[in-house]
Amino acid sequence: MRKLIALLFVLGVGLLNGGLELAAQEPAEAATGFQLLKQYFIQGDWRFMSLVLVCLILGLAFCIERIITLNIATANTDKLVAGIDDRLKAGDINGAMEVAKSTQGPTASILYEGLRNAPRGPEAVEKAIVSYGGVQMGLLEKGLVWISLFIAIAPMLGFMGTVIGMIQAFDKIEAVGDLSPSVVAGGIKVALLTTVFGLVVAIILQIFYNYIVSKIDSIVNKMEDASVALVDIMATNNVFK
Repeated sequence: MRKLIALLFVLGVGLLNGGLELAAQEPAEAATGFQLLKQYFIQGDWRFMSLVLVCLILGLAFCIERIITLNIATANTDKLVAGIDDRLKAGDINGAMEVAKSTQGPTASILYEGLRNAPRGPEAVEKAIVSYGGVQMGLLEKGLVWISLFIAIAPMLGFMGTVIGMIQAFDKIEAVGDLSPSVVAGGIKVALLTTVFGLVVAIILQIFYNYIVSKIDSIVNKMEDASVALVDIMATNNVFK
């Protein structure tokens, strides 16, 4: 559901920008900043510019969905482990499980699985933590392959537009029979613009991708620390009998 909401939001922004771009086609005063960027987008070949724009929209949708999900998954592990420790000191393993169950995030889910397997011994607890940790790791990395795909194909589409634009420019030279700059300058400019926008899209998505990966690494490190701490706490409080 969060992915759908993020996708619709980004698509709405994309359609709004599309309407503004069409309006910008009318003669206007010298543009600066974002207006200049829109004008260059309009001047590019729409067949490739539209594909690059789709890559940006879909890539941002996946990025926003991952960021929202990871922010929700981030929990105060120190507070969580302390709460479980307090319940285990009181001999209330069910209370410790309830603390983990009532906390959002993959760390709490892993600790809950570990506590649930406590009667089967420390080896069963460690095995459950490792197994369920792999599942949670896969959920955290969900959607990253699509972001990587858009990062890769956006500049490729730009380069393709440039190559085709250059071919068209040489076709004009052949048709006119003249190597005048005015004959090919416009076509070459349009061709190069597709590459520029493809690279811009890739750079934007790469920044989001690196942030998401660093966020996942941080969550995984907290998961590992909390898992080790849980086994130590359970051993200290004589949960294994």
